[in-house]
Amino acid sequence: MIKPEIPENEAERLHALKMLQVLDTSHEERFDRVTRMAKRMFGVSISLVSLIDKDRQWFKSNQGLDASETAREISFCGHAINQDELFIISDTTKDERFVDNPMVTNAPNIRFYAGYPLKITGGLTIGTLCLLDQVPRKMEEEDQQLLKDLGAIIEQEIKSIQLATLDELTLISNRRGFLTLVDHSLKMCRRKQVSISILLFDLNKFKAINDDYGHREGDGVLITFAQLMLDNFRESDAIGRLGGDEFVAMLTDSNQARADETLVRFARAVAAANATMNKRYKIEYSVGLKHFEHDTKKSAEEMIQEADAAMYEHKNNNAR
Repeated sequence: MIKPEIPENEAERLHALKMLQVLDTSHEERFDRVTRMAKRMFGVSISLVSLIDKDRQWFKSNQGLDASETAREISFCGHAINQDELFIISDTTKDERFVDNPMVTNAPNIRFYAGYPLKITGGLTIGTLCLLDQVPRKMEEEDQQLLKDLGAIIEQEIKSIQLATLDELTLISNRRGFLTLVDHSLKMCRRKQVSISILLFDLNKFKAINDDYGHREGDGVLITFAQLMLDNFRESDAIGRLGGDEFVAMLTDSNQARADETLVRFARAVAAANATMNKRYKIEYSVGLKHFEHDTKKSAEEMIQEADAAMYEHKNNNAR
């Protein structure tokens, strides 16, 4: 068995999947309707909407398989997300990648697989609409087009979710998505009795970059800053763009020492990015930091406001 390769954009892909907030949610008719159609139209035993998480594939819609998830390393869909087009295995027993896969040698004894990679805005692939069967088969061109058409329906449904919660430019959470994540994280922190930290970032001299070098260059700065946040904060941390040149992060199970360590690491990453870009300007920022205990009664908006006030204090002190 050959394990699926990890995509180069794995960090962005996982973040986008997390921001959609569809993992471990109830089945929805808009997805189930398509998998039911696919199972019936193609006459296969299994049809799934499979989302590829860090270590597992989880089924948002499941027709015919007695499981809600499997390990990513044995998944067919883990291979499919690395493709731009359909990923088709006509006979798994004749393919070295799958011949000894436990999904082939044991129940459900898969012999045929066809997966359509589900892409969201930004070209990130988060999973598949897939067909599986216990007998080998070939897919004619007409059937392949039909699977693509059904996959496009699923993509449209996912994109409608994405538009509500993700910032289209940077592909991290927008304000609405971040606030929803914070509300969820607060419940977890209260249950586990762990404190949190809110970091609010404001880019310095950003208007000058737009004025002197154009908005396209300014957009590049925003994208770079978001990527630096993705690369240097933990997967358990929530990050977002509140709008304009303001970014925010929520660190769970955090204290002063951990937050300070995070800020030092992030500052080094920004400095390294500035050196690599070799531009006539530098990415500069002010940051406000506020800690909150697990039993805080403050809302997410109130916590952000306090971090915002701390950020402006930091900005004013540096301006003197």
